[in-house]
Amino acid sequence: MEIRDATAVVTGAGGGLGRRLIQELLVRGVARVYAAGRTEGSVRDVVALDPDVVVPLVLDITSESDASAAAGVASDANLVFNNAGVMAFGAPLGVDLYAVERDLTTNVIGTLRVTQAFVPVLEANGGGTIVNTLSLLSLAPVTGMSPYSASKAASHSFTQSLRHELAARGIAVLGVYPGPMDTPMLDGVQAPKAKPEDVAKAILDAVEAGEEYIAPDEFSAQAYAGYRSDPSSLETMLAAF
Repeated sequence: MEIRDATAVVTGAGGGLGRRLIQELLVRGVARVYAAGRTEGSVRDVVALDPDVVVPLVLDITSESDASAAAGVASDANLVFNNAGVMAFGAPLGVDLYAVERDLTTNVIGTLRVTQAFVPVLEANGGGTIVNTLSLLSLAPVTGMSPYSASKAASHSFTQSLRHELAARGIAVLGVYPGPMDTPMLDGVQAPKAKPEDVAKAILDAVEAGEEYIAPDEFSAQAYAGYRSDPSSLETMLAAF
């Protein structure tokens, strides 16, 4: 998909990757980008990057009314980044089930809710692209991050289903499978981390190339290559974390 002159929506716009995606969209000449966050204040700094192009959009992805209203406001969109998400830690037997519910409600149902709201918008605008920020953990879990891993695995499955459902309607559905990134969400995780600005550039390169499976950093690219040749290799590798 051509980024220049596109109209994009980025959820989770106030976070590390969301902000970097918007910065890179601006570099590539997007016509308009809706910076979506739970409150207008949460995206104020992002809007300030270019107030003529970046439009604040109040969108709590766990709210059906917010999703519907956002689709009405961003009715010119043809590119949607489902980037908002949360992360809970814990192994399956000891994890707080509220944390599991929160990750599933946000990362799975919230992402699907936004997709359902915006598909008619994209279709009315002649088609477009949906980009889901998933995770390498969509493909194999880290035991100590089991709620997040399970939620991203479910979103991966929905991404694949949506890809086939929407192809005939002129809408491409792409999945992004990053490894660890240097964002506030992973402040407590000790691991080599990719820079979010580099990840954002790689994602948009892949969007422009129409890649359906996007491994946007060195760690995820190597891990995904191994996964394709031997799916169990990724599970074994991540078990060490």
